[in-house]
Amino acid sequence: MKVYSDTYYHIYNRGNNKNLIFFEDDNYIFFLNQFKKHVAPFCQVYLYCLMPNHFHFFIKVSDETLFEKGIKNFFISYSKAINRRYNRVGSLFQGRYKASEIKSDDYYTTIIMYIHQNPVVAGLAINMEDYKYSSYKAYLSGKESILNRQEVLEWFGGLESFVDHHKMALNEIEISKFLKV
Repeated sequence: MKVYSDTYYHIYNRGNNKNLIFFEDDNYIFFLNQFKKHVAPFCQVYLYCLMPNHFHFFIKVSDETLFEKGIKNFFISYSKAINRRYNRVGSLFQGRYKASEIKSDDYYTTIIMYIHQNPVVAGLAINMEDYKYSSYKAYLSGKESILNRQEVLEWFGGLESFVDHHKMALNEIEISKFLKV
């Protein structure tokens, strides 16, 4: 899917054959640093969640040409580093990344909650704030990050409402309306 400037997207991909893309803590940190270096300058980053065999980002593309070049360099740099470090060959990811355009208010709300609830649903954490590789904790802390938190918090009417919304479970029907994961 081609991406366009000034458009919101859910960007995601998973490991080839659903295999791991992160093998240890350092990989998650390196992945985020490479994303920050190659992709973040060309988009607004609203949230992310890195799972052992896949990832999610919610972004708004600022410059489609530079974004496409940056995301290509991001995947190449991460894949090469992982292949070198773990003495592996071949594709790390299952094809090109997926980009689902976020076209409605419902989708905007659903994707935020879906991404942040992903580790809990998968059984990797009991609470969203306990999972290390998600932006949820950054929303609670207010520490400096690459996230454009203000827009998301305003969408929910503030931090308290943001937290309350995240306590609601999404049902499969809501999720399947928007996601093709």
